Amino acid sequence: MSLLEDKYKQFEEKNKVAELGGGQVRIDKQHAAGRKTARERIELLLDPGSFVELDKFVTHRSTDFGMDKTKFLGDGVVSGYGKIDGRLMYVFAQDFTVFGGSLSRANADKIIKVMDLAMKMGAPVIGLNDSGGARIQEGVESLAGYADIFYRNVMSSGVIPQISAVLGPCAGGAVYSPAITDFIMMVKENSYMFVTGPDVIKTVTHEEVTQEELGGAMTHNSKSGVAHLTADDDEQAMMMIRELMSFLPSNNMEDPPMKVSSDDINRIDKKLNELIPADPNKPYDMKELIHAIIDENHFFEIMPYYAENIIIGFARMGGRPVGIVANQPAYLAGVLDINASTKAARFVRFCDAFNIPLVTLEDVPGFLPGTAQEFGGIIKHGAKLLYAFAEATVPKITLITRKAYGGAYDVMSSKHIGADINFAYPTAEIAVMGPAGAVNIIHRAKLADQEFIAEAVEDYKNNFASPYKAAQMGYIDEIIYPQDTRKKIIQALEMTQNKSKNNPAKKHGNIPL
Repeated sequence: MSLLEDKYKQFEEKNKVAELGGGQVRIDKQHAAGRKTARERIELLLDPGSFVELDKFVTHRSTDFGMDKTKFLGDGVVSGYGKIDGRLMYVFAQDFTVFGGSLSRANADKIIKVMDLAMKMGAPVIGLNDSGGARIQEGVESLAGYADIFYRNVMSSGVIPQISAVLGPCAGGAVYSPAITDFIMMVKENSYMFVTGPDVIKTVTHEEVTQEELGGAMTHNSKSGVAHLTADDDEQAMMMIRELMSFLPSNNMEDPPMKVSSDDINRIDKKLNELIPADPNKPYDMKELIHAIIDENHFFEIMPYYAENIIIGFARMGGRPVGIVANQPAYLAGVLDINASTKAARFVRFCDAFNIPLVTLEDVPGFLPGTAQEFGGIIKHGAKLLYAFAEATVPKITLITRKAYGGAYDVMSSKHIGADINFAYPTAEIAVMGPAGAVNIIHRAKLADQEFIAEAVEDYKNNFASPYKAAQMGYIDEIIYPQDTRKKIIQALEMTQNKSKNNPAKKHGNIPL
């Protein structure tokens, strides 16, 4: 064998060793737990053959606790770049087979390298997290690595999309980077997020809780609102991230990617004329309206299990990606509460940061009353949604289907806080409150006279529980037939596509957090 062949053979062997991570035994263990390896996940996520790996031979530099005798090429994270649908993406995947995916100074530097490149090139970063947290043997160096990553997450926020998939147990510092990113994907039964695990909680507060109850996928998708999406397994998680990326631009200077749609933009749907019940207290499913008006019936919902009284998600209308925010009258009558306000506010700000037009579908009876809401700070949290809509400079189209009462009318992207086009159905009721409540206050002295009160309620209904008063004032631009909703919204989106609006120059506003 020549010297040259020997060099190539050595290179080939090192490559094979690096690709084995923590070794076959640990890979088999990962598979037995129903989880893919870091490299398998990247293969599923990116276009075939497009992944370019960086820092394949990096090892840790720690000498304490006998660590110098245990080294693995790559050191517990696979990083590099590739493509999704032909578009550049940066990716890092923690390798649980190497020191439980724990963060060392060396592998933090690998993650930092791809994050810095992503900012320079204006491309998204996708983190596939599967980590036990800081590498304890490295102490403050590992903590420093985390903080360096957090800092970059914050600097990248609103500049490039950042997506986190939590695909195993992520604890301690490992959960804060995903928390700063735009969207968190979790896998049922396999992924966990918590700042402190069940054992520490038992020691400190004497609470007994399982990993699943404390930080499982459904806990964070339905109770805490920390996570945005769930998948059944790693494969589905990667497919969902690919799908999510199809709605998003590569950075904040680009428009989201258009797709050619065969769905007729002038399509009318007569079924919609029957969707809103004549009785204002009867619920209906707002998702039926969403599915009827978007391209190919395809709605990518975000946070479907959390604060179900508001619906958020991505769709296309006339081939153009839009962010949809909609009250859901089928759940808590579509009322705004603390969780719904924060869920929608963050989504609105994301869409605004990445040039995604906002379509708001409104049927809101007001804010949820009660001591739990008031003590929990509904005033402050409701103001987040108001702030987000008012601050947003992307095209904003609003449709009032039925109720738009009180302050909630203002908050849901009303004309007064900068919506470009405001539609209403003939069934819309725009008023300070419902007819019965209003009459009881206005005619408090005559409550005993049932006949008078009944007439007053009818009179209020005719004058205020309709869209015509608002239309007279120019607060509603057009009253439309439900069957024409798709056509009308697409016309408005086409009309506003070159919208240019700049808010007053400032370092940043002070959103009520």
